[in-house]
Amino acid sequence: MQHSPGFLKVVHEARPRVKELTIEEARARLAANPRAILIDVREDEEWKAGHAAEALHIGKGVLERDIENVVPDPNAEMIMYCGGGYRSILTADIAQKMGYKDVSSLVGGYKGLVSANWPMKREG
Repeated sequence: MQHSPGFLKVVHEARPRVKELTIEEARARLAANPRAILIDVREDEEWKAGHAAEALHIGKGVLERDIENVVPDPNAEMIMYCGGGYRSILTADIAQKMGYKDVSSLVGGYKGLVSANWPMKREG
């Protein structure tokens, strides 16, 4: 996907503030901490078409509104992913600004999960 310069600018500004995990690191974190939460921040239609089997869905457009209800513990470990790893940087940055302390963005996003043969699920 060709991203606009303005979008890439805000992603690159947020990136230094966000911890990024590879697929292998995410797999290890989820195995080591059964309370860790994998969060899909893609749009509803993307989620329905396929997502990581264990993921929760909080779309980027409603993250600020809904995250405190879905994940009330600000110390919860969260790994966010999107389609390719850019939107999840932005949502991880926002979650940190809201007081969440252990938030990561998944490098490669959904495309990386699919390439790594991560267990997937479809809705509907």
